[in-house]
Amino acid sequence: MALEFSHEANQHPASEERRNEILANPGFGDYFSDHMVTIDWEGIGHEEGTWSNARIAPYGPISLDPAAGIFHYGQSVFEGIKGYRYSDGSVWTFRPHANAARLNRSAYRLSLPALPEEDFVNSLRELVRTDNAWVPSGDGEAFYFRPFMIATEAYLGVRPARKVQFHVIGSPAGNYFGTPEPVDIWLSTTYSRAGVGGTGNAKCGGNYAASMIAQAEGESHGCKQVIFKDPNRDDAIEELGGMNVFFVFGKQNKIVTPELTGTILEGVTRSSLIQLAKDRGMEVEERKFTLSEWREGVANGDITEVFACGTAAVVAPIGKLMAADFEIPAASVGFGEISKSLREELVGIQTGAVEDRHGWMVKLAD
Repeated sequence: MALEFSHEANQHPASEERRNEILANPGFGDYFSDHMVTIDWEGIGHEEGTWSNARIAPYGPISLDPAAGIFHYGQSVFEGIKGYRYSDGSVWTFRPHANAARLNRSAYRLSLPALPEEDFVNSLRELVRTDNAWVPSGDGEAFYFRPFMIATEAYLGVRPARKVQFHVIGSPAGNYFGTPEPVDIWLSTTYSRAGVGGTGNAKCGGNYAASMIAQAEGESHGCKQVIFKDPNRDDAIEELGGMNVFFVFGKQNKIVTPELTGTILEGVTRSSLIQLAKDRGMEVEERKFTLSEWREGVANGDITEVFACGTAAVVAPIGKLMAADFEIPAASVGFGEISKSLREELVGIQTGAVEDRHGWMVKLAD
């Protein structure tokens, strides 16, 4: 049975003037709405326990004991998902059950409890209904939900926490739907994001922390993103610091993306683009894709576009690949035709401008 939420109103919400000022230029992840979701869990292990005390409360600091498990053993997973304001004023979100399922897969890997999918979706619904005025309505803007789960038990023994909290915070997000310019990316040869048997397919904070040093290395070489490879699999390409990657073979009407081997995060945007490509008759290959194939494919013209994908940017074209001792030039000038078209179709579905043939959109608020 789904949890029922209690509501505590924020007695000091942002003024309408301040909120409008923020919504005029929200950026990404810079400002937060007036309320947040909290649900408590208590149990033994990560499979026997109970979720309770679901509530909407004022946004603010979380009080934790210094011995809480999150601080010492990193039991933490999170998600990213957007809410979209439609022309009739209603608010919708994209494939929330897929995000809920991925959160639970991540939680299992980190020995955290599973949250029922309906409670996950209802947490988004309760927050957006409470903070509806924070959902922007500008072209390409959205309300970004950040659900996360953390170990809160105060205990220094090395075992799964017996107390956990699930939270959702929300942030108005600026326009990521304009046509982006290709970004050059850095090939990390020193650092790995994940390894076999590790947490690569879990959306946990430690994976992102591990990628930041490589990201900084790339930025020092003028690149905005970093991509990782697996030296134990013929330098197989894996993913960027926070995005999946696709290669377009335009003459063959085919796209290729690295296969999910357990070291790559299964992106919701990734799986959606695969479906849309299949819908239009394209061949889709999920397989090992090596650095050598990237180099040769661009050189002989087989690879006509390369792009990355994720929740924030949806689809972003990749320019050249730079490394310490070589570079691979961009496969296309500007935004490639196929990747741009796929992006426009997916964004159209999310914003209600294109028919939702797969039933991906879920209404959160009228």
